[in-house]
Formats: sequence, structure tokens, C-alpha cells
Amino acid sequence: MEEMLKNTLMGTLGMEILTAEPDEVVMTMPVDARTHQPMGFLHGGATVALAESAASIGAFLNVDPKEKQIFGIEINANHLKSVREGTVTGTAIPVHIGKNTMVWQITIESEAGDTISISRCTIGVIPVKK
Repeated sequence: MEEMLKNTLMGTLGMEILTAEPDEVVMTMPVDARTHQPMGFLHGGATVALAESAASIGAFLNVDPKEKQIFGIEINANHLKSVREGTVTGTAIPVHIGKNTMVWQITIESEAGDTISISRCTIGVIPVKK
């Protein structure tokens, strides 16, 4: 799975996969110049990118990639706290695994264990065009 991150937004932002299973994906992302907003805090958009990346990897693990493709349809996020440095960890778990859609809940935590953000991401499941 790590090979999939190269030359992508995920690689650019320094995301790493710790766990990649069909029922849980855990990823980390550094809080540094790549992921800061101008005031030096973790950018909410970077947080959402981590959330959608974890959900998308989980969705990918729940389909046959020769038959189905997955695409993010919708994501929302509630940013609860902020951090200036360290690493954040996103944990994605499925709420719904359906034939045409999936819904994933993603919790992003600081190194101190504080919840930074909670997201819900809806993924579309589309047949591969042959």
C-alpha cells in the first residue's frame, strides 16, 4: 500500500499507513510546514485530506479493483482542537459497506490523544469501464 502513496497528495503531505484492513485504516501525517496554515496551526484542509485518504484506502480494500473503482462523493469535518507540531493519526472505520456506496467515520487525534477532528466520508463504488 505504501507504494500507492508515492507521487500523490498523500506522499507530498507525508502521510504514512500504519494499518490497512477492510474494517480499519490507520494513517499518520506530520504537522509541519507542509500541513500548516499561515498562522502555524494544522490546516483544516490537510486534516480533511488525511480523513478522505484513510476512508478511500479502506473502501479500496473492500472492492475487487479489477471490477470496481472508488471515488469520494462527500466529506464533512468538525475540527475540535488544533495542534502546531508533532504527528496526527487518523483512524477510519466503516459505518456502511454497500454495493454502490460506503460511509466511513474518521477520527483524527494528536500525539497526546486529543481528538482534533471527526469526519464522515461517503465513497462511491463504480464499475470499471472495460
